[in-house]
Amino acid sequence: MNRKLAILFLLAGTTLFARTHFFVGFGFGGYGPAYGPVVAYAPPPVYYAPPVAYAAPYPGYAWIPGYYYPVGARWVWRAGYWGHRPFAGAVWVGPRYYGGRYFGGYWRR
Repeated sequence: MNRKLAILFLLAGTTLFARTHFFVGFGFGGYGPAYGPVVAYAPPPVYYAPPVAYAAPYPGYAWIPGYYYPVGARWVWRAGYWGHRPFAGAVWVGPRYYGGRYFGGYWRR
């Protein structure tokens, strides 16, 4: 009887903490153009010099120049960095502000 009771508690204990998980996600950016928010004014002008003839730190990396991106009602500067190409031959298309909208950067073939 104790053995049956122990097995019952064991089975009940394994399902005690089991529950159904449900997830809905929305992503922006990544491998295609990201259509961002409507921004009332253009970002400040960019005066930025890329690194002078530095080689990539690892194979498959590309230099992504600095850019402004909107956060609420203001623009925030993102400094340039070395980014890993998601696939062979990927080319970075930088973010831009056009027609009152911000378009995020993305990788293309």
